[in-house]
Amino acid sequence: MANQIQSIRGMHDVLPDDSAAWQWLEDRLRAILQSYGYREIRMPIVEKTELFKRSIGEVTDIVEKEMYTFTDRNGDSLTLRPEGTASCVRAGIQHGLLHNQQQRLWYQGPMFRHERPQKGRYRQFHQIGVETFGIATPEIDAELIALSARLWKVLGVTDVTLELNTLGSPQARQAYREKLVSYFSDHQQDLDDDSRRRLDSNPLRILDSKNPEMLKLIEQAPALADYLDTESAEHFEKLKSLLDHLEINYQLNPRLVRGLDYYTKTVFEWVTKSLGAQGTICAGGRYDGLVQQLGGRETPAAGFALGVERLLELLKSSQEKTLSHQLDAYLLTMGEGTQEAGLKLAEHMRDKLPALRILVNAGGGGFKAQMKRADKSGARFALILGEDELQAGQVSLKNLRDATIEQQKINYEEALNLLSA
Repeated sequence: MANQIQSIRGMHDVLPDDSAAWQWLEDRLRAILQSYGYREIRMPIVEKTELFKRSIGEVTDIVEKEMYTFTDRNGDSLTLRPEGTASCVRAGIQHGLLHNQQQRLWYQGPMFRHERPQKGRYRQFHQIGVETFGIATPEIDAELIALSARLWKVLGVTDVTLELNTLGSPQARQAYREKLVSYFSDHQQDLDDDSRRRLDSNPLRILDSKNPEMLKLIEQAPALADYLDTESAEHFEKLKSLLDHLEINYQLNPRLVRGLDYYTKTVFEWVTKSLGAQGTICAGGRYDGLVQQLGGRETPAAGFALGVERLLELLKSSQEKTLSHQLDAYLLTMGEGTQEAGLKLAEHMRDKLPALRILVNAGGGGFKAQMKRADKSGARFALILGEDELQAGQVSLKNLRDATIEQQKINYEEALNLLSA
């Protein structure tokens, strides 16, 4: 027998028992985003490689080591998108959505990075991204953070902390970069291999090192706050004031730099201790220069993205309730003419109650076998349509989850009323 073909490492199937939790989460996220007036945009999974090199930065880990890049039959270099912001900006420029306009957009879908798989972090992972364009003032930063805070409230997530920082303007960051290079160059013997590689190309990323042996050296490094330009400092102070008025707690983290080169001014992360070392579940900030960098006109922009798999992991660890699909009813049919009548009855019930989740027995089987299927389906009720019930225009209703409730014969409309309740 030939070897079975398995899924690619880090790329997982979402099985029926798990997909209900995804739907539950996506429905709530969609409802919140719509309540804030954000509109959905859908972009392709494959983009030109140049898009990500120009936006993310050629010397980032993502571009250097993690992207799935290939040459197509026309000789073009294409990449499976590793993140959504660059694609969203490209679409906005291409379709004239950004210049002299305000846009609040969101999207969802798979992203791809060839990194070491670990709990809640995969090579194909799913993100929900939120992007705003055309608003330069800090109230949109506050709105994005308030929106993300509302997600946790609606989902019942409590073990999360907001970390906040500002990266200032590109000019201020350049001055800080030179100071940082000088500092770390004087301590090269204490740097790990990754940090030595980043020293000339992307020294701010050294601040984001997770190597515990580097922490003391990083803590003593020059602080970006000392090099902030006046506008960025005022923007940050106003943002903190808005968050205080909204009663959203935050922790200042001067070492928070994010892994993408396009960020300016505000950056933030929601982190948790419930998922191990990789605790970030939602992150974002401002990227005021990205639209111009990708060929559009200068446009202020800000947004965030959250990882669906990591959020589902957090929900499992923080909530006792099961995020599972539950059928309302399983319809059993026994006897002459009941199969046809059962199918028609189920359609009638779906017409009357569009949200009703009812499964009709198929494949035959005696009463015992059908009851076993009904119980295994997870349905709350069994609807039994035998020859006697069919003759009387009734069904027998049995509560499958509470044995103390007696089975009863009722007419179709009464059954609908009970199921709707």
